[in-house]
Amino acid sequence: MGQKIIVFPKSLLEQIKTNSISKHFFITDLGYYPVANKHSRKRKKGAKEYIFIYCTKGNGEITIKNKTIHITPNHFFIIPKNTKHKYMADKKSPWSIYWFHFDGDFASAIYDRYSQTDSVNYRNIPFSKSIIDQFSKIFDLFNNNYLLNHIEYANLLSLNFISSFVYNDSDSISNIPQNDDFVDSIKEFLLNNLEKNFTLDELAKKFNYSKSYLHTKFKVKTGYPVLVFFKLKKVQKACEFLSYTDLSIKEISYKVGFDDPLYFSRTFKKFMGKSPRNYKQNQRK
Repeated sequence: MGQKIIVFPKSLLEQIKTNSISKHFFITDLGYYPVANKHSRKRKKGAKEYIFIYCTKGNGEITIKNKTIHITPNHFFIIPKNTKHKYMADKKSPWSIYWFHFDGDFASAIYDRYSQTDSVNYRNIPFSKSIIDQFSKIFDLFNNNYLLNHIEYANLLSLNFISSFVYNDSDSISNIPQNDDFVDSIKEFLLNNLEKNFTLDELAKKFNYSKSYLHTKFKVKTGYPVLVFFKLKKVQKACEFLSYTDLSIKEISYKVGFDDPLYFSRTFKKFMGKSPRNYKQNQRK
């Protein structure tokens, strides 16, 4: 009861695969199986698409390369394409799952990102009505008609839906309150002191951490060494001044902590690919 599924005809899939928008990411099948008693699949050669499974109730298991993963509520999993696998609902407490088969130019990159992320993050995806509402919207778009613009939109929504699971850890980071850890404290301190300059020794001393620990933790969280991050934020602030004020380049260089305007210009060009003067001219075109 309540089971629903959509499988697209070959003729429609051929259109989708060559569509300039949908070819990058598209759904071939999708559905919802509530309390899927005796549900199981075994594919010796795997599927031709990636398979996304999100469990909301009950339990199940997925076996890939002789490794079995137990699936519990609020847990999702992606099975790589062309890979031998089997999966089944638990006999005593069968799972309820939302699922997609997907492919396209972006699909392998999405899977690679998923496979490189700590699987612990994928076991506690917070259940929310908005997730189910989004799935229902996607399902209805695919189910109601086959107008090309509806298919394109539904595939874009599907990419967003699956990406919201794959990048769940990024959402978690973005929701951490400011100053929740020392990296955020350092970032806030630097942003409030763009007109000044600091050495790594000074920052390490101020925040009471070793230079190596501060450098490593900051780079892991932001993607930049702390002093490179500081220069980048100075340059971004300079972009604001160049865009919205009549300050000279020399005045702007002083405002973002550069005593040497020539060094400021070289640093600006390194980050932005053009000189401050050219940047300013382009903003006024």
